[in-house]
Amino acid sequence: MSKAVHPPDGTSRPTRFRNAATMIDAAGASFQAAHYQGIMALYAAPASGRTVRLTAEDRDITDFVRCSYLGLDNHPAIVAGAQKAVHDAGTLHWSCARTRLNFSILGELEENLSDLFQARVITFTTVLAANMSALPLLASGHLTGGVRPLVVFDRAAHATLAQHKATVAGETTVETSRHNDMIALEALCRSHPCVAYVCDGVYSMGGSAPLKALRALQERYGLFLYIDDAHGISLFGENGASFARSEFTELGDRTIVAASLGKGFGASGGVLMLGTASQELLFRRFAVAHAFSASMNTAAIGAAEASAAIHRSGELRERQQALQCNLSLLDQLLLTRDSTRDLPIRTIRFGDELISVAVARQLLKLGFHTSAIFFPTVARGDAELRICLTASHTEAQIRDLCMAIEVIRAEIRDAHA
Repeated sequence: MSKAVHPPDGTSRPTRFRNAATMIDAAGASFQAAHYQGIMALYAAPASGRTVRLTAEDRDITDFVRCSYLGLDNHPAIVAGAQKAVHDAGTLHWSCARTRLNFSILGELEENLSDLFQARVITFTTVLAANMSALPLLASGHLTGGVRPLVVFDRAAHATLAQHKATVAGETTVETSRHNDMIALEALCRSHPCVAYVCDGVYSMGGSAPLKALRALQERYGLFLYIDDAHGISLFGENGASFARSEFTELGDRTIVAASLGKGFGASGGVLMLGTASQELLFRRFAVAHAFSASMNTAAIGAAEASAAIHRSGELRERQQALQCNLSLLDQLLLTRDSTRDLPIRTIRFGDELISVAVARQLLKLGFHTSAIFFPTVARGDAELRICLTASHTEAQIRDLCMAIEVIRAEIRDAHA
């Protein structure tokens, strides 16, 4: 078990934006239980569709954990695109910063994605790298007319955003708002000359940002929006530009959308969608992961090109419709808090962390891999089970999962009656 960590002199230090020691102490028991029950950090071999074979147990299970919402992560064209790119380049990776040397096919990919998403696209190895690069530049005031903005993080913003609060606070003032609290955000817009809001588009634990309300605040007060839409890309729109991007005719100079190429898009990497040439120039010169780190490797580039071709074809719409059909079926069979949404993440609240772990373990025994979610992913005492639905799940897999969950729910109710 982890133990509390304190400074050598025994004093406490202010930890307004980061408190790793407290987080580890609070979450350690839940993680220990989850690993002991064998529901975390599993190793598996790929199989067809949403099936994987557990290496340690040599049995097949249906996966409801992966976030490949359109089922593209094992699409043969994307796999072939990765193989071809490596073969044609004769190398996987160039170990130099992007300000020094780039693969020519990477430039072609960024042009392709810029056209696909109608934005100025810069690629990164991960969304984490994209966020790490963007947020300090936002805090500096160089994206907001030379005025350092008050940077407001939504409390539910993903860990790959919240991780950077302390760094952003080194540049400007940082606040954290209650989840989707537009009243509080408007009050801050009224009392500060320049405000930037950092949030998810589609939240990893379900739900989404109120984009229409955010656009209204942007139009009225000049609010700058930084939206991480890692879980929203590919799901909506003619070219799958993302849940957030689809809400804006043009991004302009007050909106940046970050997104993943490794979830709904089915490839690997992350992107920033920018609205102006000056923003692109700033990022290509000063974004940390662009100026001081390497690019996506050739396999990732080839995979992304192949996925972009699928996004320009009728297959994208077919997969989007298949996902919506699967969501409709699941929502008919299983009541969750997000049953009214057309987003692919469903969560079932159990409250107690150990109950959530036990439910996930029982489902795994029955052949279904789901995620037990607990602090620090969600608040203490608000543990959940998360289901990630995809276009590739079969009707039988969905029905069997829902039946198993309902049986377990009934057992829990009987035990606490």
